[in-house]
Amino acid sequence: MTIKVIRGNPTPEELAAALAVVRARAAALAAAPSDAPEPTSAWSDPSRIAQHRIPAPSPSAWSRTYWPA
Repeated sequence: MTIKVIRGNPTPEELAAALAVVRARAAALAAAPSDAPEPTSAWSDPSRIAQHRIPAPSPSAWSRTYWPA
């Protein structure tokens, strides 16, 4: 695996921290059983929209429909 810094000039400590995160994530994925389902993102969960009251009709109600207050 090759990691390339596109922008900036990270310090050796910053680069080591970023690499540690990437390696830990790769190790966690490798240790997970292959038949385990992928965790779903809360962002795509439709129930997060239904948790909130529908806004009262108004000119700006459409913009508040899908964003939690």
